[in-house]
Amino acid sequence: MRFTTVIRFTALLTFSMLMFSQAKAGVVITGTRLVYPADQKEVTVKLNNNGTRPALVQAWVDSGDVESSPTSSKAPFVLSPSVSRIDPSKGQSLRLMFTGASMPANQESVFWLNVLEIPPKAEGPVDLNVLQMAFRSRIKIFYRPDGLPGNPTNAPQQLQWKVIPADKGYALQAYNPTAFHVSQVELAVTVGTQRYESENGMVKPGETRVFAVPMLKSIPGLAAQVEFNAINDYGALMLIKQPLKP
Repeated sequence: MRFTTVIRFTALLTFSMLMFSQAKAGVVITGTRLVYPADQKEVTVKLNNNGTRPALVQAWVDSGDVESSPTSSKAPFVLSPSVSRIDPSKGQSLRLMFTGASMPANQESVFWLNVLEIPPKAEGPVDLNVLQMAFRSRIKIFYRPDGLPGNPTNAPQQLQWKVIPADKGYALQAYNPTAFHVSQVELAVTVGTQRYESENGMVKPGETRVFAVPMLKSIPGLAAQVEFNAINDYGALMLIKQPLKP
């Protein structure tokens, strides 16, 4: 999940850094990802307000542009309601509906759900120094056509990894031969007790992607493995270990 914070100043704040460190989103999305099967008319998204004040929420879907807005996005989905008020300790269900646009039938497509929490107007005197923040949560939506070959649960084990030269040492190259997206965290090359950390990311269907391994300065031997935690449809982590070919 990705958070974008929009800060609006009404005056200079002496203790702004302290207030910022204590701030957090009150409205949360249930789950860390959504799967939209192509044969479904709609999918329900649940929001919960875990804060102590009412919140106004605006939601929309984008095609991958983090700078998108409800008016600029061209994603083929409709959310209802797109704007809602959620009282403290209450929830709101959003109906996510596909518009029927033409989509690839041989692989998943990925989009992003945006939930912007707009705080209520600050209380107190009009000349009171105030810091207001609007939090945007963003999670992936996987549009999954019917009849795709294989199984999304098995897709992480099918990634094909190899070590390649990079500008500063070596890197990992992953190829995804499946019809499903593979999201992973804690990617690393391990050689015995040595662990060389890489970066997190997602490999799309049919994509070849390179992941930097800054501390890997030589080609590892036959005992090397690639190790990562794959994220499944439910947001759970699956530890994957595979022998790594030089």
